[in-house]
Amino acid sequence: MRLLEFQAKRILAQHDIPVPKSVLLTSTTDTAKLTLPAVLKAQVPLGGRGKAGGIRVVEGAEEAAAVAAELFNLVIRGHTVQVILAEEKTEILNEIYLAVLYDKRANVPMVMASTAGGVDIEQVAKETPERIVKKHIDPFIGLQPYTIRYLARALGIDDLASFDAIVRQMFAVLRGYDATLVEINPLAVTPSEFTALDAKMVLDDKAAFRHAELFVALREEQEKLDKKELTLAEQLAKKGDMTYVLLDGDIGLIADGAGTGMLALDLVRDAGGHPANFCEMGGLADAETMCQSIEVVLANPNVKALLITLIGGLTRMDHMADGIVQYLQQHEAPVPMVIRMCGTQEKVGKATLQQAGMDTFDDLPEAVQAVVRLAKAK
Repeated sequence: MRLLEFQAKRILAQHDIPVPKSVLLTSTTDTAKLTLPAVLKAQVPLGGRGKAGGIRVVEGAEEAAAVAAELFNLVIRGHTVQVILAEEKTEILNEIYLAVLYDKRANVPMVMASTAGGVDIEQVAKETPERIVKKHIDPFIGLQPYTIRYLARALGIDDLASFDAIVRQMFAVLRGYDATLVEINPLAVTPSEFTALDAKMVLDDKAAFRHAELFVALREEQEKLDKKELTLAEQLAKKGDMTYVLLDGDIGLIADGAGTGMLALDLVRDAGGHPANFCEMGGLADAETMCQSIEVVLANPNVKALLITLIGGLTRMDHMADGIVQYLQQHEAPVPMVIRMCGTQEKVGKATLQQAGMDTFDDLPEAVQAVVRLAKAK
């Protein structure tokens, strides 16, 4: 789960990491609460807001109301701005990039820092990689003082005690909240202290069972602030257990795993087709999940043909066939279906589908070619 900036900063503040004084705006009338001058920051779950015009400095009350109105009408890479974080303007002497994260390659925590604070770290890594300092953290001995001293020297930091406290608290948040990333960019050096001017935090969804109340509260908070109207397909998917992402094409896709689904998505595009969605049921899907997935995908009126691609590992093909037949018994299929099936109990699954008058493919590229032809013929 990726947190919004104000949610990440709230957690940092609870761990004694300084953040600017702030207030949340949900309408232009809320600008009356502001202490000016202030920085207005669109709250969307992605980076690059500044380049998209999502971060603005305002000096007076009229300007604040006008800029807030502009931000509330702003769409940043598909995300409509529904809430603005308004912060006091901070005097900045220097900016630092600082992050604690899990290095997926080394499979251990890592602290990463740079003197190029306030700039996309990907841009720094590409153009001036020598400005990035990285140190792995041994999970058995934890974060050691010498690691923090090394970072401070590399960054030219004199206030070692304050810097030490911030790095330690960020590592505590990473471990305590099962986060995969805790990032401050920039960490500002001000005349009085270090201050987290921006923050990003990603929590591991697989650890949600250990933080059930927190995850529920954070999701409810995000949903309350997100006034986006869900399509019927998205509403149905939200009730089920599958992963559903709406796209802008006309070929519906269902897979029993993310890898299979991404492969099918790429093959459809390579064949000249346009996917209408990405939908994966998960490796332990049953007949009911299969039936629900078809309902979700076909709730999109733009779908002209449906490709179901199944590779049975943990998923049983007889159960998948039962789910497809269950859907056909309950509904009249509005579009042609192309089914590629292989793996566990595939003979039983194929026999079940043949009895229902449904053909299956063994070869995925052939199935893709077939579904693209059907979609273009509609």
